[in-house]
Amino acid sequence: MRYWHAVFAFLLALAVTGTLTPIAGRIARRYGAVVRPTERGLAQTDTPLLGGLAILVGVVLAALLWVPDTPLTHVSAIVIGACVIALVGVIDDLVDLHPAVKLLGQIAAAVIVVAGGVKLTSIVLPFVGQLAFPRAGPLHAGPILSVIFLVGVMNAVNFSDGIDGLAAGLCVIDGVAFSVLAFDLARGPTAIAVVAAATLAAATAGGALGFLIHNFHPASVFMGDSGSNLLGYLLGVTAIQGSLKTQAVIALVVPLVILAVPFLDTAFVVAKRLKYGYKPWSADMNHFHHRMARIGFSQRRTVAYLYGWTLMLAGVAVALRVIPYHDHRPPYHYHLGWALLMAAICLLALAASVYLVYVLEIFKLKHIRARQLRTQDPHTSEHEIDERVRHDLETGEFERVG
Repeated sequence: MRYWHAVFAFLLALAVTGTLTPIAGRIARRYGAVVRPTERGLAQTDTPLLGGLAILVGVVLAALLWVPDTPLTHVSAIVIGACVIALVGVIDDLVDLHPAVKLLGQIAAAVIVVAGGVKLTSIVLPFVGQLAFPRAGPLHAGPILSVIFLVGVMNAVNFSDGIDGLAAGLCVIDGVAFSVLAFDLARGPTAIAVVAAATLAAATAGGALGFLIHNFHPASVFMGDSGSNLLGYLLGVTAIQGSLKTQAVIALVVPLVILAVPFLDTAFVVAKRLKYGYKPWSADMNHFHHRMARIGFSQRRTVAYLYGWTLMLAGVAVALRVIPYHDHRPPYHYHLGWALLMAAICLLALAASVYLVYVLEIFKLKHIRARQLRTQDPHTSEHEIDERVRHDLETGEFERVG
């Protein structure tokens, strides 16, 4: 029956969010929360924000009805934290808050839910076993690390919300993957809390899908910071409760693999900004979707590639749990045939990831640059083309092509 609760939560969040999203868009237009086309953004027409309000109502209603309240995790704390981060996002969509104020809002939401029980005191590391987080007097590293993780996921999802349908689609995939894995990991004394996380993940996926109906290119409404921060918050909560708090050996690996695309995008962009002396929160055009747009990808093709990449990595995370390459309990006896299959799947996913983030971009860009430069000067050398491509990729300072 607990599986059906997740299905009902998914369907309810989908229906409510899908119904309320156009209303949220009309409210956004009335109060001026509208995105206009800019050089940095990919919006082509004036588009209302505040779609996150519809997601909030859909997910919260589903959570209150179907997510079990447990001593380890109080649904009320999750809901209050969700309302806080959505409110901060709404204010930012209306008046453009300073980054420090937004960060404080993210920390406040994370502290609320951590105080409500969504926190770590230990974690299981592959080949090492359980590692307890240290305590220094009244301070415990577990809750502090939990807050940092939640804020990190919020920002990762927020950074990925720059093209029609991308953030919402990724959250649909990630929410379903977290739900499936959490149900499989629901064992022992924390089982009811993990089931709660699985149901919340399903509701999150349903809310994201209900919004995606209106957000797929060409989008009629954007989720805004109210939605991207909210979805990041919800995925972070399910990651902690649904995998990280379990005693499974893959507990640490699951969220890192499922959330790899937004994490890699954020890490890449922040590293690039720091390298060139910009603030980590400064706006630029170096996200994956911006770079794909520059080399000629349409918005739909861009999200298709990133959806495919996310699906592949989510599949790897599920395979790590369901393929019996070891006994999934100490002392972890490995089975050669299954272990070789798992290794092949992981290597294939790694190779595809490298292809997508490096080889694909460089070779396509090199082909386009060669055509452009040789149109201007037929005698352009291969070395000159390579130097131009290297400069483009390192700085991101080049005109759109394709």
